[in-house]
Amino acid sequence: MADALEMDALWEDFHRVVNMTSAELASWLRVRDADEEVEPLPDQAGSPTGQHVLAILQKRRTDLTDDDVRVMHSVVDTVGDLVDMENEPEPERTPEDTRRRHRLMTLGHDPLKP
Repeated sequence: MADALEMDALWEDFHRVVNMTSAELASWLRVRDADEEVEPLPDQAGSPTGQHVLAILQKRRTDLTDDDVRVMHSVVDTVGDLVDMENEPEPERTPEDTRRRHRLMTLGHDPLKP
């Protein structure tokens, strides 16, 4: 696992890019996975990464595993790459904008949230 300074920086970066609360993310994952016939169980909704982000949000820093750290790095990098593509948050205009927003929200980042 990383040293204390690296963990502090990662913890801060993760919580900066993951701007949704655990309740907001859990709700989004349930909505995202629901269809006309089936709604998943709350603890099974969403992608494995989305579920892992949700689990990390519910942990204390001292309880993180190596796998949590790996996911945190991945989320920080992915959100950073996707958000760098936009200069200013603007209202959604195209289906592609909506897809990108939904992908980000699955990782706990809502680009329309201040």
